[in-house]
Amino acid sequence: MNPGGKTSIVDGAHALVAAVQTLAEESLYPLNDDEFASVMAEVEGAMRQLETVKHRFVADTERRSLADRAGFKRTHIYLERTLRLSHAEALARVRAAEKLSPQISKQGEDLGPALPYVAAAQCEGAISADHARRIAWIIKRLPEITTDAEKENAERILTEYACEGSPDVLPGLGEEIMCRIDPDGTLTTEEDRQRRRGITVGKQRVDGMSELCGEITPELRAVLDALLAKYARPGMCNPEDPESPCTAPAADDVDVLAAAAQRDTRTTAQRNHDALLGFLRFDIDNTKLGAHRGLPVALMITMTLDEVERAAGVATTATGGTVSIPAALKLAQGSRPWLVVLDGGGRPLHLGRGRRLASPAQRLALIAAEKGCTRPGCSAPASLAAAHHVTEHSKNGPTDIENLTLACDSCHARIHDGPGGWKTVKLPSDHKFPGRTGWIAPSSIDRSGTPKVNQRHHLGEQLAIGLARIHARNEIAAQRYRARLRPRVPTRSNY
Repeated sequence: MNPGGKTSIVDGAHALVAAVQTLAEESLYPLNDDEFASVMAEVEGAMRQLETVKHRFVADTERRSLADRAGFKRTHIYLERTLRLSHAEALARVRAAEKLSPQISKQGEDLGPALPYVAAAQCEGAISADHARRIAWIIKRLPEITTDAEKENAERILTEYACEGSPDVLPGLGEEIMCRIDPDGTLTTEEDRQRRRGITVGKQRVDGMSELCGEITPELRAVLDALLAKYARPGMCNPEDPESPCTAPAADDVDVLAAAAQRDTRTTAQRNHDALLGFLRFDIDNTKLGAHRGLPVALMITMTLDEVERAAGVATTATGGTVSIPAALKLAQGSRPWLVVLDGGGRPLHLGRGRRLASPAQRLALIAAEKGCTRPGCSAPASLAAAHHVTEHSKNGPTDIENLTLACDSCHARIHDGPGGWKTVKLPSDHKFPGRTGWIAPSSIDRSGTPKVNQRHHLGEQLAIGLARIHARNEIAAQRYRARLRPRVPTRSNY
């Protein structure tokens, strides 16, 4: 790149920032309605064109190997950390760049984008990121034996419509294209079905609920149908009916099941949900599931003693989920979970061990106290983390609970003494987070060398700290206000 080109890019970025600041600060009120609509459309087009710039940045991040140089395994993780993006947004940007940025061969040849029509329309500002994402999804779902010419035609048709229509209509148009490519379903092969299979468990919302979606193969459907035929019958596994049969042997009592069915007012979807829960709770033999990271494959619930006594609050699981205390106690009664009750300080007792590997009891204590990987920003739950020696065992670090912490495999690999390596320390008693594990980032990420903790698994604690600060500020303001209202005692004059 010549110096002029470099200067042009930098100047262009500065001009863009200045233009955005102007639009953000200036009032839109002086514009009449026609001018307002025109400017809004013009800005929308520019924002759509900026998506192309995003793709180029992501593609160049890949080519420059910036993620590897910063110690991250994947580009999307690098984007999450450096640009403070959500996991979903970072992944979406990488996937979009794979389809819409120019692809370079190993020989350095420019192969152009995988979806050239979509990329060209987005570069012109004619379609949005939502349009592009839905078109890419439709093209991916086309049967494996669809010819390149048919895929090109499908992309062209979808892009031409997107330039004039709503992205909400694109899935329907995609189905129409599919019907014409595969009118009898004969092109859909086993490879297509296996390519599309998948079940996604969405993130747990504030209300505790999670979205479940996906596509299942005929084999899984056949097995699931047989399971639901028994466990999702009216009267079975009804959480609102204490006399409802919940196990296969209990269902053999025809009279009890018939009586429970008469009392059952659930929908089919609710019965399917309760059937899966009942089967997983009561009829699965956990002893046949083996072990995971040194512990049996079983539900692990953590709650404080105060929460148990009040039967109120939220318990956590080793996989990072949350369960209300009443529901957790109910689970503890009906199955064999690992139940860990913490003291008021939320810390486990001392658990020492002479061997290098942490004991199951120590892992349980770590799961209860730390709930997941302790590296700042990492969302890996305890079920995906290993016990790590803060002071390495090779450096005479003891296998005691005070010297152990949780770290997922990816983060654990970043702890080393070489360039770009992270370090871990246990924070002292006078620290803001006493006893917690502090991670010191390499100088390329944080030059201050300040140990930082991971608050992603302790949001309740973070909320409590924030509320305490607000209450303290409010109390100071209230004291000042009361001081202003306090009547002044008149002084005696000296005449």
